[in-house]
Amino acid sequence: MQRRFVVIDVFTDKGAGGNPLAVVLDAQGLSTPQMQTIAKGFNFSETTFVLPPIEPAHTAQVRIFTPTMELPFAGHPNIGTALVLAKRAGKPPVSMVFDEAVGPVAISISLSNFRPVAAELAAPQPFIRGINADPGKIASLLEIGPKDVLVGTHRPGMGSFGAPFLFAELSTRDALRIARPDPSRLIPLLRMTETLGLFVYTKDGANAEHDVHARMFFQADGIVEDPATGSAAIALAALLATVSPMGRAEVALRIAQGEDMGRPSLMVARALKRAGKLVSAHVGGAGVEKTQGMFPLVGEG
Repeated sequence: MQRRFVVIDVFTDKGAGGNPLAVVLDAQGLSTPQMQTIAKGFNFSETTFVLPPIEPAHTAQVRIFTPTMELPFAGHPNIGTALVLAKRAGKPPVSMVFDEAVGPVAISISLSNFRPVAAELAAPQPFIRGINADPGKIASLLEIGPKDVLVGTHRPGMGSFGAPFLFAELSTRDALRIARPDPSRLIPLLRMTETLGLFVYTKDGANAEHDVHARMFFQADGIVEDPATGSAAIALAALLATVSPMGRAEVALRIAQGEDMGRPSLMVARALKRAGKLVSAHVGGAGVEKTQGMFPLVGEG
């Protein structure tokens, strides 16, 4: 049987940039090992598989795989999959709900001239803050100065909406640009903090288009840096709202990522705190389809 797929660059509206994603549209009947093999073949940071919904009122079940493992939740796979499905709907929807391992993921679709141009997801579960990390160790493993890791807004630490990341604020755009993670120290740090990656960001260099510049480092699947990490962007907005001394806070961030690896991306994240509690968080962006096609699966008739 032939399986349809679409490749879309997520968190960009340009011809080059964003985070590439493969969306397999005809996933019904595929086993978990088969999905893992297909994801390894695409060799993107993530590949999604679209299945009939578990809950009849929902849009679809979506499973997310890296080349080596399945993820319960991720940002750009949800945004990209929603845009691909919306584009192929007879009447483009303004909302979707995906059944995922983390739970239902609600997504809104932005239309322009009745065409889907962007999507935004809502956090699928409560925000979790976890273990802090030593700023000196982070500076050392990034090969930057000890004063380049800031602790004024928050100490480096874990934040998660289902995909845990370690967050650290850097002092300058130059420090972010020259950061070079040492795998021999990064991997133990991620294991100790039970996180998927180190998300470093700076408010230095903000302009009319970006509030924050960011980079995501991890050591898995042969990939060391991610050009756009939506699940980290939404967690960063939630983290900044949570650590705000104000009981009522609204955080809105335009996060530029991928610039230092030649794939500029833009994520828009927001979080809302009321009476000292985080009540909502969202992340969204645009996407550009690059190619589509069909492939046979070896062993299928």
